[in-house]
Amino acid sequence: MIYSMTGFARQEIKGEWGTAVWEIRSVNQRFLETFFRLPEQFRGLEPVLRERFRKSLQRGKVECNLRYTANDAAVGKLALNEELAKQLLHAADWVQSHGQSTGVNPVDILRWPGVIAAEEADMDSIQSALLEGFDKTLKEFKDSRATEGKNLKVMIEQRLSAITVEVDKVATQMPNIIEWQRERIKTRFAEAQVELDASRVEQEMVMLAQRIDVAEELDRLHSHVSETQKILNKGGAVGRRLDFMMQEFNRESNTLGSKSINAEITQSAVELKVLIEQMREQIQNIE
Repeated sequence: MIYSMTGFARQEIKGEWGTAVWEIRSVNQRFLETFFRLPEQFRGLEPVLRERFRKSLQRGKVECNLRYTANDAAVGKLALNEELAKQLLHAADWVQSHGQSTGVNPVDILRWPGVIAAEEADMDSIQSALLEGFDKTLKEFKDSRATEGKNLKVMIEQRLSAITVEVDKVATQMPNIIEWQRERIKTRFAEAQVELDASRVEQEMVMLAQRIDVAEELDRLHSHVSETQKILNKGGAVGRRLDFMMQEFNRESNTLGSKSINAEITQSAVELKVLIEQMREQIQNIE
């Protein structure tokens, strides 16, 4: 199976601690690059997430976002530091006994640092739930890239079939083209009122055949079609290999175009260039 470098996934997680939403999206990139947008209290998860991406993906520019909303109802009970509160009240009474009016408000005592505090949330259990949600999101993300990769494979195979048709078309035309050239040479000799020399005609035909012979290019194009199909069937991270094959296709199609001597072959050479470019554009999105 081949994978596209374009993908998206979203997962919402709910618990007693609150709600979290994971989002992962990616576009094509030469190498694997990961970017994170995490709430400050979960910044410590970044190395773990980066490692999981590295084990699952080969290429692509990946953005990972986490939105977290705490559940106010799940905040732990308030804890009162009674000993500190008593000391503050005793100090206030001492000031009052020395003729100074303190006007101490009980709320002021509670606001004193360390007098009252909320129990901290269990961050370990929250992070565990978030990582479990991330794994589900990552799986969905890979599935979306696989689906897109399957579509790309179908499109590329269609172009490969069209290339085979054009190559076979050129191969079928070559005997007629050579015979047409033979008659053309004879006509030119006749128009110039030059006595036909069979050996001279054959020499001209040999030289012409060497210039317009595209059998090697056609064989290589057939070979490239077969090799590209093998790469697609093998699957995995094959984007770079497929990109190399497009360079090979272009080399042969350029040579074919340079040897073109009639409109039909020129048209086939142009069609080959179009098909190869269509494949190349889509292969840029393959992992």
